Amino acid sequence: MITVSAKDTPQPQFHSYLLGAIGPRPIAFASTIDKDGRPNLAPFSFFNVFSSNPPIAIFSPARSGRDGTNKHTLENVKEVPEVVLNIVNYDMVQQMSLASSPYAKGVDEFEKAGFTKLASQQVKPFRVAEAPVTMECKVNQVIELGQGGGAGNLVVCEVLLIHVKEEVLDEHGKIDQHKIDLVARMGGNWYCRAHGDALFEIAKPITTLGIGVDAIPAEIKNSKVLSGNNLGQLGNIEHLPTQEEINAYKASNNKHFTTKDELHQYAKTLLDVNKVGEAWKVLLGN
Repeated sequence: MITVSAKDTPQPQFHSYLLGAIGPRPIAFASTIDKDGRPNLAPFSFFNVFSSNPPIAIFSPARSGRDGTNKHTLENVKEVPEVVLNIVNYDMVQQMSLASSPYAKGVDEFEKAGFTKLASQQVKPFRVAEAPVTMECKVNQVIELGQGGGAGNLVVCEVLLIHVKEEVLDEHGKIDQHKIDLVARMGGNWYCRAHGDALFEIAKPITTLGIGVDAIPAEIKNSKVLSGNNLGQLGNIEHLPTQEEINAYKASNNKHFTTKDELHQYAKTLLDVNKVGEAWKVLLGN
């Protein structure tokens, strides 16, 4: 393992390690307007939501690593403290990337990237009509983190309105993670797409209390076959199956295993399709 010192490493190189390691990062496609009414549109991957009451999102337009100058977006939110955060999906990712070009101040990125302006209801900046979700925000605060190249500026936004296209909703009126088809930034020129096999579910242990990996018998915990993820699945169960449940499973399942590795491999196939309870019955019943 290499160790990289922030103090002793050139900023661009350290920056690349940060962005290569911390990802995928959601994209704030920020629409702003300057004091003369000129629109600006630019993406930022230092972005997330930090509260729902009040609803707060923060993105960070960093100073240029080359010359330390500020982004036009930052200048705009200081002049007109409002912003629309447009959510980026796969259908618009190439146009979004084009909008990140270093156009001169006053150039309309909506036009350069071929996006459609949509009037907002409570703020002055336009929404991107092609975006699956748009958030009208007022800017509560701008926190400058430094003056040199690469220094971030936290733009603290309070979300006033969220607009969601009906085509990305499920039958319960919630955003369907398959339909919205989100993209995110990685390091360098890389992006990732939250689509198809890239999406998977994990039961959240919010209202449950798993037994923990420390409660798993040593011969299972020290398995050469089961992965750390598999142990996490086994440890997330609230209680082990009873002996009666194990016996009933054995009576209905006549599988026999000649080695522990073979047994653990079968349990792993069950865990891979999230049959955690059945995997436990296999592991404890043989």
